[in-house]
Amino acid sequence: MKREQLEHLIRAAGAVAGSRRLIVIGSQAILGQHPYDAPTEALLSREADMIPLDAPEMADAISGVLGELSAFDATFGYHADGVGFETATLPVGWRDRLVQVENPNTNGYIGLCLEVHDLLLSKYFAGREKDRRFCGAIAKAGLAEREILEDRLGRMDISAADRERILSRICADFGG
Repeated sequence: MKREQLEHLIRAAGAVAGSRRLIVIGSQAILGQHPYDAPTEALLSREADMIPLDAPEMADAISGVLGELSAFDATFGYHADGVGFETATLPVGWRDRLVQVENPNTNGYIGLCLEVHDLLLSKYFAGREKDRRFCGAIAKAGLAEREILEDRLGRMDISAADRERILSRICADFGG
């Protein structure tokens, strides 16, 4: 996905949901903070996960109209999935660090993208193969700092076993 495609999805999802603000919570949130320097390996997803902040009950409408295999997806080759807050496990204070995407392409709708360290921690927690590849690509590109990840990890409300698992992955990706 490219930044312009994310902006298109923000505009379309906002119109479908009747929500001026949408949190972009999946991997393509990287395009908020790193619109043009994110590594290709991090941009392979054809979908953007979005929470309609002003109308969270409209998440299913986003998936129905703009989701995978929809007419929108068939036309443009990318899609939006409406999701809820339970979709991601995030560090304390993540809402204060959201990166705003608003420009003429979003037509008055605002995308609020996860900040890179918060995004990585949610992906490390999820731990799927695609999440591990994503985190590795971001680390290799130098778009995140190990110290910030470790600090925020220490303040996540997760089990000790999950914390240890995530710390091990951070060490593998960032060396040491």
